[in-house]
Amino acid sequence: MIWTPELASFLEDAPFPAYKEELIDFCERTGAPLQVLDNLMEIEDEEAIFEGIEDIWPEYINQDDTFYFDEEEEDYY
Repeated sequence: MIWTPELASFLEDAPFPAYKEELIDFCERTGAPLQVLDNLMEIEDEEAIFEGIEDIWPEYINQDDTFYFDEEEEDYY
């Protein structure tokens, strides 16, 4: 299973909480890339309920996670 931020973004609007089959159905209806469907099909636990993309791919950083760079604290040598 290989996830990228671009692939995971197709699940941002998924109807969480959801079962694996519900996520697959959502991806088929929304036209997600085949790699997203393949990744979901590789999940072994058929009865698991996923609360969000983070349950599927823990390293996922969503749009709400913002990184700030404070130029004033930058030390120049």
